[in-house]
Amino acid sequence: MARKLVVSVYISLDGVVQDPVGMENSGLGNWVGPYSRGPEGDEIMRQELWAADIALMGRTTYEGFAAVWPTLDDPAGFARRLNGMPKYVASTTLQQADWSNTTVLARDVAGEVRRMKDDGGGDILVYGSAGLVHSLLPHGLVDQVHMLIYPTVLGCGTRLFPADYAARFDLRDLRQLGSGMVHAVYASSVG
Repeated sequence: MARKLVVSVYISLDGVVQDPVGMENSGLGNWVGPYSRGPEGDEIMRQELWAADIALMGRTTYEGFAAVWPTLDDPAGFARRLNGMPKYVASTTLQQADWSNTTVLARDVAGEVRRMKDDGGGDILVYGSAGLVHSLLPHGLVDQVHMLIYPTVLGCGTRLFPADYAARFDLRDLRQLGSGMVHAVYASSVG
């Protein structure tokens, strides 16, 4: 059975994923503010991570994660899980990845991802990485999108779906967290 490619993002109501704390572009300051994913969100993140056996990310996400996760020791075991699994970073400019178990995909990223999916196994988990998601969408490689939605409108920034992209995703799950955030799971209606 083929793997699923699951995109997991923190997102504002207007679809912005670029600036997760709203400091760079929105002028709203720390829009995460009173909104925390809390224990419910932690459990959602745990389920996503433990269902996956490959992490896939773009260079910007990779650099942010690689700066923190290798030295993190969290009681829930997120770091141990993420550090131990195979990771792939899509980049035409990164020459070498220093984070353990990481491979750089410099060419034919869509082809490599298709091969990974065809190999079977657990999910392929993409955190954020809007540019990478934009490159995979036209190839029909995104199976599910998991969104932790903040009740905030930023007004500008990189959106998860490019303006010229049209596709149908079907709502599979929707839950309001105690913090006021919403967790939504959408599955591609293609295939």
